Amino acid sequence: MPKFDASGLLTAVAVDHATGQLLMLAHMDAQALDKTRETGFAHFHSRSRGKLWMKGESSGHVLKVIEIRVDCDQDALELRCEPAGPACHTLARTCFFRRIDHDGALVRIED
Repeated sequence: MPKFDASGLLTAVAVDHATGQLLMLAHMDAQALDKTRETGFAHFHSRSRGKLWMKGESSGHVLKVIEIRVDCDQDALELRCEPAGPACHTLARTCFFRRIDHDGALVRIED
């Protein structure tokens, strides 16, 4: 099983199972991992709210988890998902929708 850090968390990245596109990064505790495995939908630990949340619980933009992969150090997870809509709360397809330009400015990436 994964190795949680001193705060009881590990990093989880969600990727689109069909395309491999990175969708989002979040954190999971043991409860979030258990709930994800139990339901088949991505659950995370909100560090700011200090509680469990299911991705898409209010928007409907859930992440159906097809497979959970563990990295070589067992301290990070890759959730291979089928997204039901945009992954980002800004309604962008991915949370990684900007890049740092040569002058240091953030530039939106157009799909």
